[in-house]
Order: sequence, then structure tokens, then C-alpha cells
Amino acid sequence: MQLDKDRVLETPWFRLVAKHWPAEDPASRYFALELDDYVAVTAWTDDERLVLVRQFRPAVEQFTWELPAGTVEPGESPELTARRELEEETGYRAGELRLLGTVRPDTGRLANRLWCFWATSLEPPRVDYRPESGIEVQLCSRTELLRMIGSGEFDHALHLAALLLSCSAGCTPRLF
Repeated sequence: MQLDKDRVLETPWFRLVAKHWPAEDPASRYFALELDDYVAVTAWTDDERLVLVRQFRPAVEQFTWELPAGTVEPGESPELTARRELEEETGYRAGELRLLGTVRPDTGRLANRLWCFWATSLEPPRVDYRPESGIEVQLCSRTELLRMIGSGEFDHALHLAALLLSCSAGCTPRLF
């Protein structure tokens, strides 16, 4: 079903769109945020350690543990974005990259998708690699990951969904 749309606000990060659903009161509008799609990469090393990044997130005003991830740039494929973000944030390069699926971050408010990838045959960072400013890279064992999830230390809901897709595809060490 196509809805009537009107852009109310546009920023470099999102667009606020007013939508009218014909079945509703003609005067009523529903507001949604249109964002660019983003990717998350589940990357396990050959010795079964997950590549994580820690960075400060102003929206929640704290440091968070996350999967390597980022926004799909205009004209860039989600796969290229996943490769680029993995290397920029961690220095690791994926020998192979597999699309696990897409999820919708918040169907009540957001009109974008998260593309979830699994990286294999990782090449370690070059000797001269320096992570992006403000990013800390950590390799995390299965046991440590489960502890971090259980304690709420790793609480990024979309990245937990990416891990679940990875588990359901048989792409990770047995987590549960």
C-alpha cells in the first residue's frame, strides 16, 4: 500500500516524513524517520573469537560494545559497506562475506534495514593499522560474549539480532 508522504525535515543523518494512511482520519498524520540502511558484521577469527568494537555513543551518553557496523553510503552496496566498515573499524579484512539476512530496526518508527553479514577467512590487521579515533577493538571468546550479553554490557539490540541470525545459519561457534 502506498501512503501519501511529505518530508517535514531533512538532516544529513535522517529525514522526518509525515505519512497519511487513507483509512485513517483525513486530518491525521503519522511520522516516521527515514534513515540510510546500515550493516553489521559478525566476524569470528579462526580461533573462534568474535571481533568487537567499543566506542562512545552520544545518543546514550556512554561507551558501548558493538559489532563492526556502519551506514551504507549512497551508491555503495551493503556488501561493500560491510567490507569497508570491518576494515576501517578493526583492521580485519574478510576473505569471504556472506549475507545472513536483513532485519527492520523499528517498524513503528524507522523506515530502513540492517544488513547482517558473516565474515570468514579473516586477514589480521596490517602491522601499521591504526583504528579509527575513539574505537577500541577486542577479540571476545564465546564464554566472554555470553557473559557480556547476560550482564547487559553488550546490549545493542540490532547487533544481538545479527548474532542470532549468525547462530541460526550455523555461522558461529555454538552459543547456546
